[in-house]
Amino acid sequence: MDSIEKTRTILNALFLIGAVASFILYFSLGDDKTLFFYVCGASLFLKMMEFVFRFLLR
Repeated sequence: MDSIEKTRTILNALFLIGAVASFILYFSLGDDKTLFFYVCGASLFLKMMEFVFRFLLR
């Protein structure tokens, strides 16, 4: 497994953790969903970085 594959695996794992955390935050927070938006945005950023590694750095 080369370094790009390891990086992709780590980014995917972090994305999945962030997605689960976002799901929990969405339903557990009240009216102020600011924390949800931050966590969800960070998770999506991680997924986009994994996408870049998958398609542009091969």
